[in-house]
Amino acid sequence: MPSNSNSNSLSMQKVSFSYFNGLVLKDIELSITDGEMVGLIGPNGCGKTTLLKLASGVLSPIRGEVWLGGVSLKKLSRKKVAQHVAVVPQYFNIPFAFTVDEVVLLGRTPFVSAISGETRRDHELTAMALELAGISRLQHRYFNDLSGGERQKVILAMALAQEPKLLLLDEPTTHLDISHQVEMLELVKRLNREQGVTIIAAMHDLNLASLFFDRLILLKEGIIAADGSPREVLTETSIQEVFSASVKVSQHPVTATPHIVVLPRETSSN
Repeated sequence: MPSNSNSNSLSMQKVSFSYFNGLVLKDIELSITDGEMVGLIGPNGCGKTTLLKLASGVLSPIRGEVWLGGVSLKKLSRKKVAQHVAVVPQYFNIPFAFTVDEVVLLGRTPFVSAISGETRRDHELTAMALELAGISRLQHRYFNDLSGGERQKVILAMALAQEPKLLLLDEPTTHLDISHQVEMLELVKRLNREQGVTIIAAMHDLNLASLFFDRLILLKEGIIAADGSPREVLTETSIQEVFSASVKVSQHPVTATPHIVVLPRETSSN
């Protein structure tokens, strides 16, 4: 059993998982401590989303154990997990005409009593989440009428209404333009710095991952290929081996973090 008893720490011990078509994750050993901001990177199908689902308890490993704050997820109810862990999925659909504040209020579900219903505190936290995400002005708009960037902020606000200690995000910048990508990640980073929320996010864009995350975990075919700072993980060799792409890694002119430029195949072969 992990010695760290903080409720926002996450550990995986020899965790494996498979769908019907074979192993997706293989003997994952992972420890993420209180207040870290971690980016999961790797090619499509490497296991990033599956790892997040295991961390949230949506999936259970076929081997190994997942620990949240020193307690096995096997011993926690779904409601108890949801009182500590919030998830921002890659896709989120609302089939009904819900307003933004109604969607965000759904984040309070793990805390709402079936007898007494929502309390003033639930509505106060919903308003705070809307303000924190910068979307108070949208609270009476219908969710399905919003742009992609606005919807993503609403989903994040719904997660914030849970008052999570651990926030899991599955490619939060997908389908967003550059401005909204940066805005979303700046908000997530602020939550980490100011609120102490532990962040684990699956990222597709390596340069954004390098800019915003202190620690990166590189997955390849279900195993951890590299784990460390962006400078340690984002090397030309590791990217070539994992993504089968030729790149040039230089230093970002402002942040000094690694900056990746993809080379055309005909150029890299010359």
